Formats: sequence, structure tokens, C-alpha cells
Amino acid sequence: MTVLIADDSKYILDRLQDMLNELDEVLLVGAYDNGTEALNAINELKPDLAILDNKMPGMKGIDVIKEVRKGNSMIQFMLLTFYTNAYYKSQALKVGANYFLSKSEDFEKVSDVVKNLTIDHN
Repeated sequence: MTVLIADDSKYILDRLQDMLNELDEVLLVGAYDNGTEALNAINELKPDLAILDNKMPGMKGIDVIKEVRKGNSMIQFMLLTFYTNAYYKSQALKVGANYFLSKSEDFEKVSDVVKNLTIDHN
């Protein structure tokens, strides 16, 4: 499974890279610190999963998802954010996020979610 990550925090990016590199079934295809670069990379690389922060320079994660979904992409999205109130969650799900996780409460669950993903390549 190919995975792309984007977060403006170097610390979070480093932790995600370490976590994902421990998973045999994952190939990390890119790590970006802003939404615009992430969108361009997603459109070019077409990863199976993109893990995005919502609050990033360039574009918010929700806006990246919205743009990619205009093309009816089968890419799965995980929004990983500190802003986890019901409004943000409903907006993320509305634009097509598959997963919405809290950085403060759910960060360690990321690898479990990734391990349990089923990717349909048809």
C-alpha cells in the first residue's frame, strides 16, 4: 500500500514516517509540509492513502480532499488534527475523508487503522 503524508509540524511528520516505516505493507511515497505540495503530489503519485493535517500552509487538509474528490478518486484519506470538534469532523466527512483522528487522543491508532485498511485496486 502506498501512503503519502502531509503536516506542517516536522515533529508529527517524523513520528508518522517512523510509525509507517515499521509496517511491512506500507511504502511511504512522500512527506510534505504544506497542502499545496500535498495536493500536487497526490494528483501525480495517486497513493492508496493520504494522511493529512487540516491546518497547513497553502491549503487546508479538508480543501485538499475536496479538490481530489472532484475527480472521484478512490484514494482513501485520513485527516489527523488537533481540531476535533463535531463541526470539523462533519466537514471532513462531508468532503470525503474516510478517517478523522485526533493527534492528541488517537495518534497511536494511526498504524492500526493503516494495517486494517483494505485497498481496492479495481
